[in-house]
Amino acid sequence: MFKQLFHLNPDSTNTLQQQVREQISKAILAGHIPADMQLPSTRELARMLKISRNTVIIAYQELIDDGYLISRQRAGFFAAPDIRKDCLPVPCDHDHHTRHTPDWQGLLIDKPELLAEPGQVRWQQAQYPFVYGQLDPAMFPVKRWRECSLDSVRTQSVKSWSSDHYNSDDPLLIEQIRSRLLPRRGIWAEADEILITVGAQNALYLLLNALLGPGRVFGFENPGYPDLSRIARLVGAKTRALPVDRNGLVVNEQLDHCDVVFTTPSHQFPTTVTMPLDNRKALLERAAADNFLIIEDDYECETNFASHPTPALKSLDRHQRVIYVGSLSKTLSPGLRMGYIVAPKRLVAALRELRRLILRHPPTNNQRTVGLFLERGYHDSLIRHLLEVYEERWQLIRQGVDELMPVSTIPPTFGGSAYWIEGDAGLDSLALQSLAVKQSIIIEPGQCYYDQNGPLNCFRLGYSSIATERIRPGLERLAVLVAQLTR
Repeated sequence: MFKQLFHLNPDSTNTLQQQVREQISKAILAGHIPADMQLPSTRELARMLKISRNTVIIAYQELIDDGYLISRQRAGFFAAPDIRKDCLPVPCDHDHHTRHTPDWQGLLIDKPELLAEPGQVRWQQAQYPFVYGQLDPAMFPVKRWRECSLDSVRTQSVKSWSSDHYNSDDPLLIEQIRSRLLPRRGIWAEADEILITVGAQNALYLLLNALLGPGRVFGFENPGYPDLSRIARLVGAKTRALPVDRNGLVVNEQLDHCDVVFTTPSHQFPTTVTMPLDNRKALLERAAADNFLIIEDDYECETNFASHPTPALKSLDRHQRVIYVGSLSKTLSPGLRMGYIVAPKRLVAALRELRRLILRHPPTNNQRTVGLFLERGYHDSLIRHLLEVYEERWQLIRQGVDELMPVSTIPPTFGGSAYWIEGDAGLDSLALQSLAVKQSIIIEPGQCYYDQNGPLNCFRLGYSSIATERIRPGLERLAVLVAQLTR
């Protein structure tokens, strides 16, 4: 019986000891090991699983300490008799429906469509993942992160973050953002002008809920971040798709009558073009004259190869009209979900209260770990390493596209982690994506970034997630597919 219950996975990220402990505890809670059934001895289980006996001994001892097992002298190990006393019986029919079952399709105000692109969820298994927004696992600073994580759970640190902070953030992280991250972009802010969020997505959701409503107009870049218009519509606002050219957001009369305008001036999302300094000043002048607010998403501010990067829009603002959104997703880890908002105190106070109604505050243990990582200079070292790697990959993609796909055009770019490709007018990027997945290549069609009726000939090649040595072979395979579709 136990041979069927316990199977170790050599590809698991958990240690053998953790796997043994997990499988035994789950089997006990599921009722597969009743209280009167003797478990194998440590020697027997080690032989059965072909692992060290010490591994089993430690796992058994932890299960005893946690109340899952008891040890009877000269009798062996048994499941604790009271471990399942609070478990409810499993219903026999999970799919039972009656005429009184709610009509969820009719009850839902918003009927979301799954927008996940094919292959995105399994990009780590692909040989050539030209995926944007993911990080090459080989570049993650495991040793440094582990050090900061361990220090964040030392007794004194735990005392400071383990209680409910109601709606406040970790002061160490706030100070590091204020004194280390923001000055690089020419931004100076006080502690009460900064709010920690669960990534930039959470920041944008909070801002649009706080600033928009029925009758208000939200302007967003087109092409741009597709979730923005949907959030705006959920809060009852009107939406206006604003055109983008090779200088980023077009600053003209189309901004008239907008209450809030969203822009990504440093690296326009997704085309990667950079808004010139004159255009930024013109946008600020128009915002003051026409009385609208600007949300600046500086999502790739750290990955800039230019020797003199253009200053953040927020740093040029003299009338408190720019709300700045930053994130650590593109440098440290997208899975960490750590972002922040920089805005006037009164707005931050309102956002803090809105955030409290949703989740109070992001986990403070994570905030402390990130704060330590920044304070010790590990983030600075990581950025320097990323810039070296990304610039090499950027050059490889530029050379590869020029040589292998000459029909494509690339707008000017000064860094970031992706290329925006405008192929031949006859190219269908959706068909290209489908063919590419079959050859273990993942690309991102550009049509989904347009508000409606976007062109089919655009696609994006991310290079943050693909190993450097795989870029050229991946482009060679992709070029063959592009040629097939545009022949």
